[in-house]
Amino acid sequence: MQPFVIFRIVGLLLMVFSTTVLPPLLVSWWYDDTETRAFLNAFLAILGMGFLIWLPVTSYHRELKIRDGFIVVVLFWFVFSLVGSIPLYLSHTLQASFTDALFESISALTTTGATVFTGLDEMPRSILYYRQQLQWLGGMGIIVLAVAVLPMLGIGGMQLYRAEAPGPVKDNKLTPRITETAKALWYIYLGLTISCTAAYWLAGMTLFDAIAHSFSTVAIGGFSTHDASIGFFESELIEIIAGFFMILAGVNFALHFSALRSNSLKVYFFDVEFKVYLAILATASMISVLYLYFTHTFDTWGNALHHGIFQTISIGTTAGFTTAAYYNWPGFLPVMLLFLSFIGGCAGSTGGGMKVIRFILLFKQGLREIFRLIHPSAQIPVKIGGKAMPENVSNAIWGFFALYVASFSIMMLLLMASGLNQVTAFSALAACLNNLGPGLGDVGENYMGINDFSKWVLCFAMILGRLEIFTLLVILTPSFWRR
Repeated sequence: MQPFVIFRIVGLLLMVFSTTVLPPLLVSWWYDDTETRAFLNAFLAILGMGFLIWLPVTSYHRELKIRDGFIVVVLFWFVFSLVGSIPLYLSHTLQASFTDALFESISALTTTGATVFTGLDEMPRSILYYRQQLQWLGGMGIIVLAVAVLPMLGIGGMQLYRAEAPGPVKDNKLTPRITETAKALWYIYLGLTISCTAAYWLAGMTLFDAIAHSFSTVAIGGFSTHDASIGFFESELIEIIAGFFMILAGVNFALHFSALRSNSLKVYFFDVEFKVYLAILATASMISVLYLYFTHTFDTWGNALHHGIFQTISIGTTAGFTTAAYYNWPGFLPVMLLFLSFIGGCAGSTGGGMKVIRFILLFKQGLREIFRLIHPSAQIPVKIGGKAMPENVSNAIWGFFALYVASFSIMMLLLMASGLNQVTAFSALAACLNNLGPGLGDVGENYMGINDFSKWVLCFAMILGRLEIFTLLVILTPSFWRR
């Protein structure tokens, strides 16, 4: 491990991150609200902190190693969450405790969308914008953005990209140079954001709401500028736009890149993960609509149709927008939708959950083990799209699943020990570990009413889910620190 290299990168990127406080500062000045001083003080604090960390090691130049990359990634999610909470903590309007400010910051940066704040409709525009912007920055991974910036600072970024990139296969690159890969991802991300903003605006949102909701839609975050979320607008057209862009954002961005490069949509339908992703959403949507209609939850077929489809897409992609209080829907439906978030979006997307490709591989490996009981000597490869998956990928999937279940079990017991009931503990942990947001029980509307210890456990769960288990847990093992 090279601590001086790590400090230099952290210091530099903190100074870069401080500039993200300037847009909400300008929003505060434009709308003449009461938060200008909070954002100005936060900007100076973050910039000064980064400068003080960077200055003593400014002349220390070494090649970044893989272990250093893991530490930098984990440090950044914790450090960014900490400094991201500063404007919220200093806010004159929110009067938030440190725990609540940190919870909101982590929820935003990990694109979870679980909130501890209410009264959004009366909240200053600068705070509303800042929450949405944090989600947008976290959507594609702040480290991927840093990878595109690092070469300009004289630092290589391959190790950071490998530690941050989601999905079971981390060595695939869209372009020969890692910097160009990061830039390609961000161009696609930015293009989707601009398109989503324009669509929302043309559909009737104000420009402010259109920008704010495009940030959280493309990031699959779920934060809104209104307590009623997307339901505030009472517009089926806006819900259709939101659903369309949530589906796009839940697709592997490498597929978007390939489609743009080949100027053809065929690449989507040759991809097994994409087809399974759409099939899962379509099947769950059909079940939701039929159940809502035949239980008379909604008076008309049209209402059952648009609420059922929208809520399924929102929770299935782990966005977490709501048009209705789905946690009060009858029967098994709320639990089924919550279970849907365990699968989540595709690998390489902004969605949370375990990812569709892992679900496919786990299912196929389970079938293979059943077949082996009948034919013990058979050599049966696990195939995706006609190609046999390497055995090390299969082993990694089982390892991921085992760690996921173990982590979930331990944290759920901690939440129940802190006083949460079973439904609240299970759904809150599922919603945070899968980066979904809204849960069931006491966290159906928001997380304001739960105790501080539970919030800290859920903060860890959100980062653990965002870094997809391995990246965070690997640095907690003794072997990682051995020379």
